[in-house]
Amino acid sequence: MDSRALSLLLSPEGWTLLNQLPPYQEDTALKIADGLRSRGMDPELVAAALTQSKLRARAREKFGEFANELLFTRAGLEQATRLPVAARHARRYADAGATLVADLGCGLGADALAMAGLGLRVLAVELEEETAALATVNLRAFENAQVRLADARDLDLAAEGVDAVFADPARRTRSGARVFDPRAYSPDLDTLLGLRTQVPNLGLKVGPGIPYHALPSDTHAQWVSVDGAVVEAGLWFAGLAPEGSGRSALLLAGEDSHLLSWPGDADAPAPQAPAGPLGRFVYEPDGAVIRAGLVAPLCTELDATLLDSSIAYFSTGTPVDTPFATGFRVLDSFPFGLKKLRAYLRERNVGRVEIKKRGTAVVPDQLRQQLALKGENAATVILTRLQGKQSVLVVERV
Repeated sequence: MDSRALSLLLSPEGWTLLNQLPPYQEDTALKIADGLRSRGMDPELVAAALTQSKLRARAREKFGEFANELLFTRAGLEQATRLPVAARHARRYADAGATLVADLGCGLGADALAMAGLGLRVLAVELEEETAALATVNLRAFENAQVRLADARDLDLAAEGVDAVFADPARRTRSGARVFDPRAYSPDLDTLLGLRTQVPNLGLKVGPGIPYHALPSDTHAQWVSVDGAVVEAGLWFAGLAPEGSGRSALLLAGEDSHLLSWPGDADAPAPQAPAGPLGRFVYEPDGAVIRAGLVAPLCTELDATLLDSSIAYFSTGTPVDTPFATGFRVLDSFPFGLKKLRAYLRERNVGRVEIKKRGTAVVPDQLRQQLALKGENAATVILTRLQGKQSVLVVERV
């Protein structure tokens, strides 16, 4: 969105239009646009309003009904923190007694919104002019939040009176490709970690794939999943990490939350769990548990064994109740082979098959085409290694 489009949207006519548009639907958008232009509305305003309407519809997954009050860019929305997660970030700062939080790389302002909503003073710093302008609009209701167009690396934290920092470094290239190496973040991870010498209360949002060896040993690293999807990893220091150093997995689902923690050095290798024979039940850990390297502690807690020492499926002889993994009852198992699997499913009149996989190069969509099933029944299969051998597990959810 360029400055003219933003100015048009923020005009009384533009803001009224945006907020009066019906819920966005792809198949009616063109008709609505043609109708508005035929009534003499500025084509650029119409395009900007419909683009925002479309982005708001997508944003409801992260922001709920609050999305109707905000402005977005596509890239900014993709990186924005989900509102329930941002609220937990903000609570860390409030509990630590922060009085002025510098939100470095604030993006569209999701975390700053949550912090300001708890009454914290926030200095939101953003390098991109368009993004900073949208953050200013999004934070318009909070006098305790200020947006500044600047390079976060140039901010004098001491002179500003900052006593806590949150940073969400850019993890995409200009072309939109994801950046996985923490040294290629903008600002890079080492630069951000260096801020601890000025402000010990530091929180960093990083990519979920960050390797353990890149973590400072004294951080508390927490991986977060929402409704089963891993959405971020956060690094917390000093007063923002009352749980101490280590790693944890936080699972959020609606109003429910579940936490699995492992204390110690955050950069330590993941603990190992023993592999054993296939039991009557098999479990797939939540992605946050896997990313945090906590499959082994979970296996210990549940008296379970891995199907294979390098794969995050585990098994038990009796059913266990845990929020940290999805359980399946094992109906059958056999060595993997296309002809054998096809014959097995056709004999049972299976036409729809859910394929779960780990530790195999099989591509589920290609396998479905190769199976060419036409039956009326449904089945779930897990393709994985069972004590080193490629195997098929036919399962049903517990």
